[in-house]
Amino acid sequence: MIKILISCGAGMSSSFLAQKLQNACIEKGLDQEYSFDFYPIHMAGDKAVTKLKEYDICMVCPHLRLFVDALCKKQNVTTPIYVLPPRMYGTMFLDQVITDAKDIVEGFKQDHMNPWHFPGEDNPLKIRRRFAYRNQDQDKG
Repeated sequence: MIKILISCGAGMSSSFLAQKLQNACIEKGLDQEYSFDFYPIHMAGDKAVTKLKEYDICMVCPHLRLFVDALCKKQNVTTPIYVLPPRMYGTMFLDQVITDAKDIVEGFKQDHMNPWHFPGEDNPLKIRRRFAYRNQDQDKG
């Protein structure tokens, strides 16, 4: 099972999105393969790193980019943290989130880069895609 943590600043939108994704997993019969949870890592301070160890990946909203950069420089974060592109965070299509999550977990095993990003996407605020990195050719909008 891949355990995915969704996090925003205070947990407002991330709690809604995590529940939406978890419900979609249940509806599609994927709840034995993936689980979604939320936690406001921004509010946790030094406890954030301990909480992150409970998950395989943490996907955060775009406005936490600077917090994530600082956290990864200050602490040894052993869970990949991925700053979601703004348009992807706004839509959160289950299959696209799962695709990126699997690719990020595998990529992190190889390079341990944190915050983790796909090639050419080191600034998440410049990314315009709504779909998974490997499916970005589907995103013509």
